[in-house]
Amino acid sequence: MLALAALLPLAGASFAQQKIEQQMSYEQFKAAGLDRLSPEQLANLNDWLDGKLKVETAKAAETAKQSGGDEDRRGLFLATSREPVDGTITGNFTGFGKGRSFTLDNGQVWQQIDDVSLTGVKDANPKVKITPSVIGSAWYLSIEGFNARAKVQRVK
Repeated sequence: MLALAALLPLAGASFAQQKIEQQMSYEQFKAAGLDRLSPEQLANLNDWLDGKLKVETAKAAETAKQSGGDEDRRGLFLATSREPVDGTITGNFTGFGKGRSFTLDNGQVWQQIDDVSLTGVKDANPKVKITPSVIGSAWYLSIEGFNARAKVQRVK
């Protein structure tokens, strides 16, 4: 159950909690030992996670309300909105690589923070979608027409 500790740092979200078995790959689910839970234990775990999400959502909403956050701060610290960002990269997209920055047509700048790589690509002004993770505060950038996605953080 120690692996569940990684699931606790929840950020505000405006959607229902997916079941844990839908959020993890089978390999992750098995590595965490969750495959050994009875259906009743798994249902109890999902109920508990859903309750944690609701509590953390309420806390995040109150913090955002107090800080007077605005919608255009998506992906930034204490942002109020967890709505996906749809846009276009300005200039050429040459693939993913840790540390690369991606400037969108709306002025936002996102930097890749994981090791996902996508090489041999050159695409001018591709459409992108940046979506928040279900649990936690991570954001993921995907490029239209490619299956890979990179973990990113907003820097501007």
